Amino acid sequence: MPKFQKIYVLGAGAVGCYFGGILARANFDVTLIARPERVLALNTFGLEMDCQSFRELVHPKASSDLSILADADLVLLSVKSPDTEKVIQDIASILPRHAVILSLQNGVENIDIVANILCNPVYAAVVYVATEMIGHKTLKHHGRGELFIGKPQALTKHDQENLTGICDLFVRAQIPCEIASNIKKDMWLKFLVNCAYNGLSGIKQMPYGEMMRIPEVVQQIEKITEEFLVIAALEDIAISEAEAKNANELIASSMATQRSSTAQDLVRGKKTEIDFLNGYIVQLGKKHGFPVPYNKSVYDSIKTLERP
Repeated sequence: MPKFQKIYVLGAGAVGCYFGGILARANFDVTLIARPERVLALNTFGLEMDCQSFRELVHPKASSDLSILADADLVLLSVKSPDTEKVIQDIASILPRHAVILSLQNGVENIDIVANILCNPVYAAVVYVATEMIGHKTLKHHGRGELFIGKPQALTKHDQENLTGICDLFVRAQIPCEIASNIKKDMWLKFLVNCAYNGLSGIKQMPYGEMMRIPEVVQQIEKITEEFLVIAALEDIAISEAEAKNANELIASSMATQRSSTAQDLVRGKKTEIDFLNGYIVQLGKKHGFPVPYNKSVYDSIKTLERP
């Protein structure tokens, strides 16, 4: 089994700080790579983890210097989807060949983007966790925190060893983690709930629980989901209406107080990931000649709200 001794979180936002912080709390060698202002706060004060099961100040290392990835064994990739290509190009000459990359990102395109640039092993993680950063040093956990990991293609023996090693690492840190038998379908189920909730939460600036108390919003979610399922089928992803309904309902009940990452980005004046969420469904709709007006409405609204 591989030994992941040097762990780097590349893109220490809310998700990256949550998983990196939990690993650091379990005494793994973790370095968070983030922008200078967050690095300064983390190195000065530590990471305050306000989680559902504990509240604790942890002290992971933090840096803005990409060159430190030269000794990486495992990279938890958690940069925003629009930044993936540039970041991976920036580290391509730095990263050792043995380093394993696990994408914790939203959307379904990122592992292909990474694999087209690097020869390193690249795996997908389907992440179900509700988090937000309050300032640069406080992580607020609203719910869940489990991972499903895998590779859309057939697994080699080496892949199986890597994935087993990653699972063992997270489980030892008390993070629920499983190797998925069909990671591509799991990725699309997570993609579904991102398309159904993320943009609408941004437009309404509401947490998921409040959204579900508004009949018109519920109807929008249902229509977005109907369009999504047609596109998924056209992409040879079989998701039943019952599976989709269950996934959507579970997000609303288990992450009731969470405002989406899109909502948080809009408030902070940051570029959102909407091109990789509803925007990608719009793109696939054009590819297949199938109109997706509800997804396009969400996409157009978020693009209007994004600050130039």
